[in-house]
Amino acid sequence: MAIDRRRAEELLKEKGLKVTRQRMAVLEAIGSCPQEHLTAEEIFELVKVGCPDIGLATVYRTIQLLRDLRLVDRIEFDDGIVRYEMGSALESAGKHRHHHLVCIKCGRVTPFQDDLLEELEGKIAETAGFRVVNHEVKLYGYCVECGGDLIEEKRK
Repeated sequence: MAIDRRRAEELLKEKGLKVTRQRMAVLEAIGSCPQEHLTAEEIFELVKVGCPDIGLATVYRTIQLLRDLRLVDRIEFDDGIVRYEMGSALESAGKHRHHHLVCIKCGRVTPFQDDLLEELEGKIAETAGFRVVNHEVKLYGYCVECGGDLIEEKRK
């Protein structure tokens, strides 16, 4: 997903922050890999191509700042590695972030877009008086390459 540069700039300015080359480069690096969940080091490698003078510490500080603004989200898949993806502040209003399918054999992470929890959220609002504004789902299993397709074959 290409980033909404105008919206990102607006959010930075609303918080009294400057729109810097480094901040936009970090956002663009994350936005350039929408199907991936990048580590800070991977973001650094992408950013330094266009900003060779940037340091890893600057990338870490920039990621933290962008997380505080919800322009970047932190995600973990129980493997001890912190990754980042485009944040909820740049998504359409009322739209939940995507979910993740995590292969427990090879570690592949696949984004999953369908949101099947709207009915549950409505029930929660009705019975508990709690309005869900976002959720995160991680489903663990086996990808096709690691035997996930065998389950479908056994059903036949």
